[in-house]
Amino acid sequence: MAKAVNISRSHRMDGTGEYYFSRRLREIAELEAATGRRIVKLAMGSPDLPPHRSVIDRLAKEAQRPDVHKYMSYQGEAFLRKAFADWYKKWYHVDLDYKTEVYPLIGSKEGIMHICMAFLNPGDKVLVPNPGYPTYSAAVRLTGAQMVPYALNKQTGFYPDFDAIERAGLEGVKMMLVNYPNMPTGQVPTKELFERLVAFGAEHNILIVHDNPYSFIRNAEAPISIMSVEGAKEVALEMNSLSKGHSMAGWRVGVVVGKAEWIKSILTFKSNMDSGMFYPIQAAAETALSLGEEWFEELNAIYYGREKQAYALLDALGCRYRPHQAGLFVWAELPEGYEGDSFSFSDKVMEQCDVFLTPGGIFGSEGNGYIRITLCCPEEQLKRATDNVVARYRK
Repeated sequence: MAKAVNISRSHRMDGTGEYYFSRRLREIAELEAATGRRIVKLAMGSPDLPPHRSVIDRLAKEAQRPDVHKYMSYQGEAFLRKAFADWYKKWYHVDLDYKTEVYPLIGSKEGIMHICMAFLNPGDKVLVPNPGYPTYSAAVRLTGAQMVPYALNKQTGFYPDFDAIERAGLEGVKMMLVNYPNMPTGQVPTKELFERLVAFGAEHNILIVHDNPYSFIRNAEAPISIMSVEGAKEVALEMNSLSKGHSMAGWRVGVVVGKAEWIKSILTFKSNMDSGMFYPIQAAAETALSLGEEWFEELNAIYYGREKQAYALLDALGCRYRPHQAGLFVWAELPEGYEGDSFSFSDKVMEQCDVFLTPGGIFGSEGNGYIRITLCCPEEQLKRATDNVVARYRK
């Protein structure tokens, strides 16, 4: 028998654990199998609604062609890049050169990693929102760069406190990750916020990377892009996605836009990582990008109905929440007087009520006084969770 080799994993993995939802949902599945309990899961944000029928039909039609099953262009097909540029013009009033300033991604999650790998060196510092999408922190750590959290809290309206960031020192800071409409807090952007970000990046020579997948979900304001601000192309990159607003999460279609020089750098890295996106998916994405106001109205009517039921659930728990949040979630403070943190509260609700809520602490220390409820489930599921809480929850 051959002797087992002793191989340690890369040091770049240090400090990067298994994704919280991967671990926790596995544990819940094991609990259900062992006990027969049925846990109502109100955690992850994977849209449960299908894309528009025309998008699915386009995929099926194109997949029948015999000439589309080969490797595709590393840059993305020209028709898809043009469709994204036209979409940015229509909804965000932003002019982009589809030949050089638009780069399709196999989901914007990979775009976060590609941008970090293309621009960061070990020891560089990156401003990362706290609370924020856990992938931001993981991508920064995997490059060997240093994460510098900046707080988002109700005192600042869940916007960056630029004065506090500057007082803390900016030596060595090369990049700032930003996300509005914000996940997990649901805060919407303003033109003034984006103008301040562009000015901040220009003043301190910091690349602003804005992640913008929630523009069209439960957003009472007109969709807005940081690229609409004068001078943004010299300071910022923006990622966008069809996962949320077009219900195409599993299709993995995103985009990064910005000035040609930076897009080329991302292409140089990404072209060594994959061999392009399946042509029928690109064609179907073109169809999705052509959808009009009616699609978003129908989609949001469903999400607003779910929002009302989520509010009823939070009321039953005694949690406090801000109205007019955007995105696929509701962000809520723990009940007044509760002495534990978000993790203990989530555990308590699951133990008593068979309802799993996302602890806000997974998004950073500033989230520890909050929970997050997904709206990516039928209203009936939210109603069942509410009924469980009303019947079983003990303060």
